[in-house]
Amino acid sequence: MEGQQGRETHAALALAQAYFHKGEYAEAEELYSAYIRQCACAASAGAASARPEDLATAYNNRGQIKYFRVDFYEAMDDYTSAIGVQPDFEVPYYNRGLILYRLGYFDDALEDFKKVLDLNPGFQDATLSLKQTMLDKEEKQRRNY
Repeated sequence: MEGQQGRETHAALALAQAYFHKGEYAEAEELYSAYIRQCACAASAGAASARPEDLATAYNNRGQIKYFRVDFYEAMDDYTSAIGVQPDFEVPYYNRGLILYRLGYFDDALEDFKKVLDLNPGFQDATLSLKQTMLDKEEKQRRNY
């Protein structure tokens, strides 16, 4: 995205980030959605697209807003989209893993937490989540759920 359109799109992302960090999630979600739509339109028109890390961050942060609303499946869709755009971005794997854990999908959560640690071995929250998921999975098997 070049020229005026690119600057406007980047400004929308920066404004979304500012709202997100202030906890003004409705405004942030609206701007992230607009940014994602603009990127999709630019890509379908053959124009230069956004930087993958920016688009992945927009998806991830919009997913966080949905997570805060307890819209888990929609949040997971956004995290999966973030991963599709930038497969080496560990945060959406972690976020998706947390939801999968909360929903009791321990095997899928384990895969996501392991992927996080493959990408970033120093991610301490992922290490703790991986251990807790393994313990809870064992407990579930022990109780024959």
